[in-house]
Amino acid sequence: IAAVSAIALAASIAVAQTVTNQDNGQGGRGAWHGHRGDHKGPGFGGMREGRLFKQLNLTDDQKAKMKQIRESFAQTNKPLRDQLRAKRQELRQASEGGTFNEALATQKLTEMASLEAKLMGEQFKQHQEVLSVLTPEQKAQLEQSKAQFKARRGGMRNHDEQ
Repeated sequence: IAAVSAIALAASIAVAQTVTNQDNGQGGRGAWHGHRGDHKGPGFGGMREGRLFKQLNLTDDQKAKMKQIRESFAQTNKPLRDQLRAKRQELRQASEGGTFNEALATQKLTEMASLEAKLMGEQFKQHQEVLSVLTPEQKAQLEQSKAQFKARRGGMRNHDEQ
């Protein structure tokens, strides 16, 4: 049990470190890589998604609806992101001063996991709302663009490994 706990703790700390390093004070990354409440793109998922959405030739009405969805999400989930930020800070403090409080770190990581799961659920809801604004043709075009991106990215990875 102790070994499993140690592995789980180490993995959780690694994830927390990754999330903290990617956070940059904006509230953490979610399921769609890079969404932040202050994101100015047309939908949810960061720079790549923003570029993909620009290719869809959104109407002004669609852009306005997506902006409203984004702003609503940011406002509604600000307390949750603030709680996560506070837990990350508490986790950092657990290892300051050259000592590491394993029990406190485990507690904070457990609390963070619950908050992150809630935020991911909210991001999934936002994703569905954004998709509901698109026409069937735009959804098909988005899926095609994503597939092309993944294929190019996969090719780059294979090239890097050689």
